[in-house]
Amino acid sequence: MGLFGKTEPPDPRKKVREMSAAIRKEERILQRQINQINREVGKVKISLKKSAKDGDKEACNILAKEIIHSQKAVGRIHVSIAQLKSVEYNVKNQAAMVKVSGAFEKSTQVMESMQRLVKVAEVRENMLQLSKEMTKMGIMEEMMEDAMEMDEDEIGDEETQDQIDKVLYEITAGALGKLPAAESGALPEVAQPGTSHMEESSEEEAEDEVMQRRLAALRS
Repeated sequence: MGLFGKTEPPDPRKKVREMSAAIRKEERILQRQINQINREVGKVKISLKKSAKDGDKEACNILAKEIIHSQKAVGRIHVSIAQLKSVEYNVKNQAAMVKVSGAFEKSTQVMESMQRLVKVAEVRENMLQLSKEMTKMGIMEEMMEDAMEMDEDEIGDEETQDQIDKVLYEITAGALGKLPAAESGALPEVAQPGTSHMEESSEEEAEDEVMQRRLAALRS
């Protein structure tokens, strides 16, 4: 409490340090989730190889879908970690601005990153709370309700047959599934050697002949 019983405003730099610590904590949580998912994927791959050896193709397809789903989850978490790092970097820059201007400035980069992060199930609750703190401090605008809704496209993302075939092919060393055409190693059709050169030569000869006729006409 300051002079005359007034409460002193919170130190912005202290608040930034607290936010940075909270963000790094979320990053560590997400990294642990990635490690856990990868361990589970390893177990599923072993089960898939066993099912392939037993000739249980239906079980292989189910397990391949589970692997794809896990890989997509890991991909989304990696993106979230990158966005958290971006938020932390921008918040620290804001702390430097406070020393000069005495107040935070609203950041569109922080706003955009937070709008993505609140849609990620793994960090949604904590990011909603953090976004409120940032809004109070003037780092970002208040988010609209529709910006905080979960992304249904990500939730309902289905595995395609090509993805399933690729996973089966890679894990069973080609015993099941197949690679997409673009990765199969098939060489594109190539024109016969010399064909295009011969065509160009014949075109040039025809042009020379026309030019010779025009020159002859001018002389006469």
